[in-house]
Amino acid sequence: MKRVLVTGLGFVTSIGNNKKSVEQSLKNLKHGIEKFKPFEKENIPVKVVGTIKDFETRSKDYEDWKAPNGELQNLRQNIRRSLAPHGFYAFYAMDQALKDAGLNKEDISNPKTGLYTASAGSTSLMYDNLKKMHERGVMRCPPLGIVSSIVGTLTYNLTAAYEILGSSTGFASACASSGHAIGYAFNEIKNGNQDRMIIVGGEDCRLETILPFSAMRVLSTNSDPDKAARPFDKHRSGFVGTGGSVVIIMEEESIAKKRNARVYSEVLGWGQATDGYHPAKPHPKGRGLSQAIKNALTSTKTNPSSINYINAHATGTYPGDLAELEALNEILGSSKKQTAISSTKALTGHGLSLASVMEAAFCNLNIFEKFIPGSANIEYLDDAAKDFNIIRESQEKEPKIILSNSSGFGGANVALLFKKYQ
Repeated sequence: MKRVLVTGLGFVTSIGNNKKSVEQSLKNLKHGIEKFKPFEKENIPVKVVGTIKDFETRSKDYEDWKAPNGELQNLRQNIRRSLAPHGFYAFYAMDQALKDAGLNKEDISNPKTGLYTASAGSTSLMYDNLKKMHERGVMRCPPLGIVSSIVGTLTYNLTAAYEILGSSTGFASACASSGHAIGYAFNEIKNGNQDRMIIVGGEDCRLETILPFSAMRVLSTNSDPDKAARPFDKHRSGFVGTGGSVVIIMEEESIAKKRNARVYSEVLGWGQATDGYHPAKPHPKGRGLSQAIKNALTSTKTNPSSINYINAHATGTYPGDLAELEALNEILGSSKKQTAISSTKALTGHGLSLASVMEAAFCNLNIFEKFIPGSANIEYLDDAAKDFNIIRESQEKEPKIILSNSSGFGGANVALLFKKYQ
């Protein structure tokens, strides 16, 4: 039976742009949330974002974009001109992950290596281009404006630049998107269709990407960066947006062992299910998430009591947090007092379609570096969470099995299981 391993990680996040800084932020509960200058207007009720540091992508001219330490400065113009800001982040995270995994061009560009992506496209570039089309005429728009802005932009750009020859597609299930990408990539390897899959998530982290959620009344209106994101807290007021890019590389066991690759974890399996309830709100009892977790546990023959840590989807919205607790109550039963639970979104903010792959990468660091991150910023634990083991400080413990949950619009739910590789 084929086993699937994680062998490479790459990060551009609000809490760090490399593996070591992300690890330290998670261990020390150091958040990446700041006042966001584009939100400094009286008619904007939200003020904070999980910002991306040491990058310059504010300019509308891609030639002005800069990465930390002068990296990507040699990224060719013919590549840059079809990128969104999160595409620029993705190149940085992709290069990082490929180096981390020790892969060369032959490993990447062959029919047995594929790439799956998740992003919502670039609403900021779409807005700019449509405005230009209406005001100045369509022929004054960038020829590759569509390629840089629509859903799938990561797939188009990365497959071309890295000469990917295997399976490739993009996923669009809102905040479960990159979870679906990981799950279906697992299937591709498990079924023998691919030896290696690269999973990339990305979001712009711009006003046009984040602010529209305020109309739904789901963004936190707390302007204090230290308290704005607080899943499971009785006084939470919504989620804090963020962006960036995270890359995970997954390989079939024999392929990874043949090249002596370092292994972060084994991808044990996954499950998915749908609420069938509302286009935006979760089912109050967490019906779809509960079924997704059951499907993951059943397919992997995993007992719920053997899960050491759950990286909860918990964004900090009242209905979302409560629905997830309902689902976990049904799944965990009496073990809910033992299984450690936290939401790393209190540190990073909510990465939307990026969230699943970002948190899956965190889970791999947790297993490899032997720690469990705490759930930050909880002052008054919600009554509905009091029977659970919501940990508020990071723990120096080695989690053997981790469950990572993701939920998106339309009641899309994904549950991923990672295990210490032996």
